[in-house]
Amino acid sequence: MYDFAIIGGGIVGLSTAMALGRRYPDAKIVLFEKESRWAFHQTGNNSGVIHSGVYYKPGSFKAKFCRDGCQSMVAFCREHDIPHEVCGKVIVATEEHELPLLENLYQRGLQNGIQVARISAEEVREIEPHVNCLAGVRVFSTGIADYKQVCQKYAELVRAQGGELYLNTKVERIVDLTNGKAVETNNGTFEAKLLVNCAGLHSDRVAKMGGVDPEAKIVPFRGEYYELTPEKRYLVKGLIYPVPNPAFPFLGVHFTRMIDGSVHAGPNAVLSLKREGYKKTDFDLKDFAEVMTYPGFWKLAAKHADEGIQEIIRSFSKAAFVRSLQRLIPEVQSEDLVPTHAGVRAQALMNDGKLVDDFLIVKGKNSIHVCNAPSPAATSSLEIGKAVTEQIAEQFSPATSPVQAV
Repeated sequence: MYDFAIIGGGIVGLSTAMALGRRYPDAKIVLFEKESRWAFHQTGNNSGVIHSGVYYKPGSFKAKFCRDGCQSMVAFCREHDIPHEVCGKVIVATEEHELPLLENLYQRGLQNGIQVARISAEEVREIEPHVNCLAGVRVFSTGIADYKQVCQKYAELVRAQGGELYLNTKVERIVDLTNGKAVETNNGTFEAKLLVNCAGLHSDRVAKMGGVDPEAKIVPFRGEYYELTPEKRYLVKGLIYPVPNPAFPFLGVHFTRMIDGSVHAGPNAVLSLKREGYKKTDFDLKDFAEVMTYPGFWKLAAKHADEGIQEIIRSFSKAAFVRSLQRLIPEVQSEDLVPTHAGVRAQALMNDGKLVDDFLIVKGKNSIHVCNAPSPAATSSLEIGKAVTEQIAEQFSPATSPVQAV
């Protein structure tokens, strides 16, 4: 019997396996990933940003884990020679009504212990010469990294600790045992004293499979991106963000210089008709029906109808997408942009229509379930792994612990 079984080979699952292996070096650890490679879904399709934590409610898991994770992720990348850069970013107000919201962000950054500075439009243009704005906030600690390489290194370290990692292994059923869980997969049954669910887009389903109701459902939102053509990359030096709408939980279309030098523009945020739906044509009847019959979705849709319609328009109209980008950089033209990959955000939504706006970690019988870990989970992955490990240590007395810590 294993001490710990982890479901999910994204950045959170692999980080958790690594953290458990460090705390419990004699533990038998196994991790299952249904895809053929690590970081196949959210982690492998995100923007590559090392977030600072400037947006998140002071005192929340997101604020703390992201601020600390920003530092620990940079340190990890340095230690293991993973491509990264601490380039900072600018958040800019382009209209008068955004100026108080920009000031709120500045104050929140200070509350969260982040190095931020108010900057004038002229100072913004010293950093990003092609941006048009009224004022900005500079966030110094934001960076970029190659999270696929981070995941590969996590996997290497877990193996070096003695952990067993299985790709192409889908969890089909979870059965309660007297002293743990039996995890039935397409590659056989594995017994473990404690189960950790880091299944991302399917975390709510895995939780229910394991006998836990997270009281929230994953609703997938697709984020679509364009990429600047190589000859127009000079328009963006680093990371340029608009002031987000505080009532709508997404950051708005922005410009991101990736670690390979390319510049991505986006994303929008539209309902995906499939949990793993990276194309507009992707459709899964079960996934679609679950959302359409969930009261929380309709309450959310009613509350944010105007914003939702604008996101859909941007999805189907390149001209509308370009106009959103021109608010930041007026020089950008339609011919400067080509479509690139999309990502899907696993956003937990409660029955009353409220989005779960913090990381959600739910305890069950002989199990822990990470049921809401969208952005900034990649930045925060080392901190989430440590937090899950701490919760496991608190959940069990020395007499009932799966293994003893050192």
